[in-house]
Amino acid sequence: MGAFADQALQASYDYIVIGAGAAGAVIASRLSEDPSVSICLLESGPSDWNPYIHVPVGFVKTIFNPKLAWQFASEPNALTNGRAIPLPQGRVLGGSTSINGLVYNRGLASDYDGWAALGNPGWSYAEVLPYFKRTERMLGRSPSTYHGRAGEIAVSDLGWIHPVCEAFMEGAQERGLPRNPDYNGASQAGVGYFQRFIDKGRRVSTSTALLRPARVCSNLHVLTHAHASEILFSANKAVAVGYRRGGTGPEQVIGARREIIVSAGAINTPKLLQLSGIGNGAHLQGLGIPVQQHLAGVGENLRDHYSIRIVAKARNVQTLNELSKGLPLAHQIVQWLRGKPSMMAVSPSLVHIFWKTLAGLSEPDVQGVFSPASYKAGYVGVLDDYPGMTCGFWAHRPESTGHVRIQSREAMAAPVVQPNYLQTEGDRAILIRSVKLARQLFASSALSRFYDAETLPGSQVQGDDELLDFIRRYGVSSYHLNGTARMGPSGETSAVVDAQLRVHGLQGLRVADSSVMPMIPSANICAASIMIGERAADLVRGKPALAAAAV
Repeated sequence: MGAFADQALQASYDYIVIGAGAAGAVIASRLSEDPSVSICLLESGPSDWNPYIHVPVGFVKTIFNPKLAWQFASEPNALTNGRAIPLPQGRVLGGSTSINGLVYNRGLASDYDGWAALGNPGWSYAEVLPYFKRTERMLGRSPSTYHGRAGEIAVSDLGWIHPVCEAFMEGAQERGLPRNPDYNGASQAGVGYFQRFIDKGRRVSTSTALLRPARVCSNLHVLTHAHASEILFSANKAVAVGYRRGGTGPEQVIGARREIIVSAGAINTPKLLQLSGIGNGAHLQGLGIPVQQHLAGVGENLRDHYSIRIVAKARNVQTLNELSKGLPLAHQIVQWLRGKPSMMAVSPSLVHIFWKTLAGLSEPDVQGVFSPASYKAGYVGVLDDYPGMTCGFWAHRPESTGHVRIQSREAMAAPVVQPNYLQTEGDRAILIRSVKLARQLFASSALSRFYDAETLPGSQVQGDDELLDFIRRYGVSSYHLNGTARMGPSGETSAVVDAQLRVHGLQGLRVADSSVMPMIPSANICAASIMIGERAADLVRGKPALAAAAV
């Protein structure tokens, strides 16, 4: 961040924000709007200089890069065939907004109404929609009840149209799914193109949209390569943060005169709280960590979207598999450099599917994604050698819950992460139905001119038991981890923060990231995490809540 790094580090600041990701960057930027306060933003990773970050298709080069992302993995579990499933999390300015799949997706109104119903006033859909809109700058659309036009974070519709995507959506309409151009509007149900964090062919992150403009604010100090190792207390008030440069140097301490806000993500946030003596007292004592505040919910309630992808070989068309090589790739790069529609400016998933796997449901229970591309063994990373297409699904609100628990006092040691995917019969059943739905969409007459044959799992896999075995073997994380510092009333055993995002039983300490989500949203979690950052910034500043939307 250039000038930030040249600033002399102060002994203390009014506010310390830990983590420069989806929420943390928003909070730091908003707090810096008040010139009378000082803010220090600690980021464990580097600046976002890597060029692959800013080219949308570059996600395949960043998400598994240990210099830019924490390479966490789930604990092996028999429920997922004994596999350790990759769980990368952003470790760079912008956090996961600098490495993710660029999808802008808020979820269902009932998600947030459910948060409020669980004892969290101020978090209903009508109350959080203004915070979604405040950050959003929706490009190419007329003003509406559901979208903002004046925010810092640009959101755009897909400009590069592929014939296989159009055929797939025509086929979905054959099956009764409506064409829905705005799943973030009045209704989520249907099929259409994703809205993306892309502007002028480049990735939009919380770093590029908010932190870079904040460089003019002399009251904001952004410190990269600064790994928070513990929060320090005076009695029950958080007063300082210990950190290590590069994660390995001697611990240094920065004081916080007003508040510390932890926005380190669903894995690192509970890890830091536990290292600081906040969590299950018995667990912490077993590791020799003095208990600052017993909160049994720290690190618990972990949820994620476990996804399964169906792959088919295509015919009579060039897919991204071919366009990403040789002369076709060169052409796409030239188009991108000229500001023309190009595969260089697409997200990994182009088409959304929100639908119901059971008759009688009032709203979608699954999210699907489609792309004219396919990856070896279903994993994002290496494209297949043949023309391919992929349709994947996950359950909106999985029932399975897991945990994040430190196993050492060492600040850089990875915690145990156990999502317990497929823990419940309901989760297993909905994914089996999802595979069948994907096959129905592939079998449409509209897609037949491009569809050749299913390659994963293959047509020989038919029965529910066989499909479940496939799901266990090939399912992956959607990287939507959340819930490990759950928001809820103080009387709830699992609650970690209150509706003001204040850690129960402590002063001067808040959590603001996907960790606080009491239930997983029916969506990718980036947009919701940004919204949490916006709401948190007002809570910290003591500002009145934005007026609820009339929806």
